[in-house]
Amino acid sequence: MKTDWHPILEDELTKPYWDELQRFVHAERQAGTVYPPPDEVFAALHRTSYADTKVLILGQDPYHGPGQAHGLCFSVRPPTPPPPSLANIFRELANDLGHVQPDHGSLESWADQGVLLLNTSLTVRDGQAGSHQGKGWEVFTDAVIAAVSDKQERVVFVLWGAAARKKKTLIDLTRHSIVESAHPSPLSAHRGFLGSSPFSQINQALEEAGRTGVDWSL
Repeated sequence: MKTDWHPILEDELTKPYWDELQRFVHAERQAGTVYPPPDEVFAALHRTSYADTKVLILGQDPYHGPGQAHGLCFSVRPPTPPPPSLANIFRELANDLGHVQPDHGSLESWADQGVLLLNTSLTVRDGQAGSHQGKGWEVFTDAVIAAVSDKQERVVFVLWGAAARKKKTLIDLTRHSIVESAHPSPLSAHRGFLGSSPFSQINQALEEAGRTGVDWSL
């Protein structure tokens, strides 16, 4: 984690849960396939610096299929087709801002503009959603969320779905803004995600605070 995140999070790396978590993930990799690859587990923190973070989109698990997860929530690299949740995100992006739906699923250009694409759990067993939940990752990612909440300038926190919305208690609402709705999963997208206009809401909140909005085109 050789970025400006390291001094902010280094205390987490000395706590007992961290060693237990790393032993668990190592054992899981010895026993089978774990996503994402080891060198991409912290890709969100490598791609988006603490100083640059102005939007935090919170996911849950990494994708648990081959060739999908690369450390940024909801994102997949070409030629992997966008999974269903990401397809709904693109559908809403088109409805909200009129952007042409992209022919790829990479969200790296968002990350490069200060959009931290963070999952609450940073690893997962092949084909088994939720398999690495409750092992310690949430303690670490809660520390990331709290650190972003400590920033003085406005950050927009994007909480899609019930699990993400539970993190609201970690956010200082006197300084920051929240955009929330149902999750973009096909199971819930029609219950409040589609039609919620999250991208225009994010940019409005940033611009009201004198910050530059995000170019959401891909």
